[in-house]
Amino acid sequence: MKILFVTGRLAEPALRQVLDDLAPRAGFEAEVAVLPISVAALMTPRWVARHLEVPPGVDRVLLPGHCRGDLSDVIAAAGVPVELGPEDLRDLPRFFGDSSRPPYLADRFDIEILAEINHAPRLSRDQFITIAERYRENGADVIDVGCDPGARWSGIGPAVEELKRRGFRVSVDSFDPGEVSDAVAAGAELVLSVNGSNREFAADWGAEVVVIPDQPGTLVGLDESVAFLRERGVKFRLDPVLDPIGFGFAASLGRFLDVRSRFPDVPVMMGVGNLSELTDVDSAGVNTLLIGFCQEAGIGSVLTTEVVNWARSSVREIDLARRLMFHAVSRKTLPKNVETRLVALRDTKVSRFGPEALAEISARIKDHNWRIFAEDGRVVAMNGSLFLSDDDPFELFDRMEVSDPSHAFYLGYEMMKAKTALTLHKDYRQDQALDWGFLTEPEKSHLERKKRRKAEGTP
Repeated sequence: MKILFVTGRLAEPALRQVLDDLAPRAGFEAEVAVLPISVAALMTPRWVARHLEVPPGVDRVLLPGHCRGDLSDVIAAAGVPVELGPEDLRDLPRFFGDSSRPPYLADRFDIEILAEINHAPRLSRDQFITIAERYRENGADVIDVGCDPGARWSGIGPAVEELKRRGFRVSVDSFDPGEVSDAVAAGAELVLSVNGSNREFAADWGAEVVVIPDQPGTLVGLDESVAFLRERGVKFRLDPVLDPIGFGFAASLGRFLDVRSRFPDVPVMMGVGNLSELTDVDSAGVNTLLIGFCQEAGIGSVLTTEVVNWARSSVREIDLARRLMFHAVSRKTLPKNVETRLVALRDTKVSRFGPEALAEISARIKDHNWRIFAEDGRVVAMNGSLFLSDDDPFELFDRMEVSDPSHAFYLGYEMMKAKTALTLHKDYRQDQALDWGFLTEPEKSHLERKKRRKAEGTP
């Protein structure tokens, strides 16, 4: 296949450098069409249609990702299929690599998420519903109503009824039999938890229960509770209890494997908060690792919460992780280069132009607009008359001699993004948000704002 890559004058050297390496590996022949414009991001489909000439033998045309809009004029002018590539040419290897991988079945998973609303009795009704809605939006299947030990909550019935009215599935987290009875009567389908101290009430509730051991750090009493509930026809799942690091974590993983082996037909649940909430580390990696364990061990449900700040996106992390791990385990493939949204702090790959490409770009710039790059530990700034670099954005800015306040603000903002990218080994692209995985907030580009204001005739 012969593909025509459309670009502007400034990006031509870097594009050719990428294609020289990529085309042989990806199995296509590459041609480059350099249109009469410096910055490819400023192209529009209608403008491209007027200036593009497609050579004979081209099977496909790839436009820069910023060239958004109706492509029908370009398709008519080209006479071959036309599509948008990535916004940054350095993403071309990933763009073509994605097309050669088996499809990622993001809609498939078999692990259920229970998301706990902690200390529910202390919350206002609006706070309670807001948390439940956020959990559901982020992927929770069941809302777990967490009660306060030692104080029966008279409002649990109405709270569960409100959740059910809004279409939620509900579980209740309490050892108080009366509290549980009120919740189940209002529609709660699952009770956390029972053991030898309260299992006698389970038959009266008419709901599924989660069985835990009688003594922390052991499986004492679990067999007795299982036999008791089976005899009375009570539906149940097992939770051997995950212990925090330093308090039996490794041994607790062994208990999960033991229970899974001894009760192969009984559902098993894991509460992951004892690790994500009780370890000073960002929760995404912890949650992903535990979901991988659950997927391999056949643990079909997990309980999580979002109390501490570093774990405040746990539900979303687990939702992404359960899809990733289902894909990996069911296909017997590594959970790598599939779901990159869980890579937040650093990027999956950091691309750099290199000194020669930067020098070539600098030589082609004729205007006074600044281009910012992050290369080899330094922030690089160039325009038609200057080529500057420094590891200190403040020192660099002083040498740029910018006097316009709005332009100074813009450059300061961009250079701080560049410095952040250098610090964390991330890709920096001018006028685009840094990639924080699933936490990324889209950024309205400076160029788009300028284009819109020009079209509207506003300053």
